[in-house]
Amino acid sequence: MVGLSIGEKHFIQGGIAQDLRSDGRKRLTIRPIYVETGVISQANGSARVRMGATDVIACVKAELGRPNALQPDKGKVVVNVDCSPTAAPMFEGRGGEELSAELSVALQRCLLGGKSGSGAGIDLSSLVVVEGKICWDLYIDGLVVSSDGNLLDALGAAIKAALSNTGIPKVNVAAGASGDEQPEVDVSDEEFLQFDTSRVPVIVTLTKVGRHYIVDATSEEESQMCLAVSISMNRQGHICGLTKRGGAGLDPSIILDMISVAKTVSEQLINTLDSHIAAAEAGEEES
Repeated sequence: MVGLSIGEKHFIQGGIAQDLRSDGRKRLTIRPIYVETGVISQANGSARVRMGATDVIACVKAELGRPNALQPDKGKVVVNVDCSPTAAPMFEGRGGEELSAELSVALQRCLLGGKSGSGAGIDLSSLVVVEGKICWDLYIDGLVVSSDGNLLDALGAAIKAALSNTGIPKVNVAAGASGDEQPEVDVSDEEFLQFDTSRVPVIVTLTKVGRHYIVDATSEEESQMCLAVSISMNRQGHICGLTKRGGAGLDPSIILDMISVAKTVSEQLINTLDSHIAAAEAGEEES
């Protein structure tokens, strides 16, 4: 937790009430975003995102596997987050492990929706090579390098950028396999299929401080929150997932208002992120 004096707490809370935060932003303004893609050469796709002093990396590794027997027509996605002990003092020891687990579960829920797969921002059926026999397993790893609040949104943006940078090798399946026989496959080292990120969402976290809520909260602002609601929304305006932190209850009408605000902010974030991703990809090709 961030240690603040009573005066600093009043300053943060008063600024938010007057729609003028301590760093000069309005309540619904996000910090400038910096995006770099292709930062890990061994991965199928990777990206680094900075939002203010929050710095995160995401990488995607694709491996051939076998579909789940209960979902033979879908591939698998596993999300794991690691908080570097050097990112913040609270990440040392069990504090970092607990936050890593919490972020991993929240990202999985925001990207893949419910257990049924409804609302999923990643089309798992597109990962199937041979139904019931072969699929792609995507392992998405996130690393928190530096933390100054709003980790979930930053990791969500980094994952979207990393998936945009991801190339899935082309697979040729040999004919002739029958029944339960596992077909032979040839994985190309030269031909790659670009991963479709048109429905991959961004995450917008609305943090309630006093009577108001803000987006892209800093660590100091998060220390004064009573609750936070994270909503993942894609370009089509579909809600892919929703999570809540904090013990205070919420009236349904407030949640609907938060969703409306999140839709507006997510549109701005997606446009900003897409332009940064395009610029980063262009720079990568030139180099």
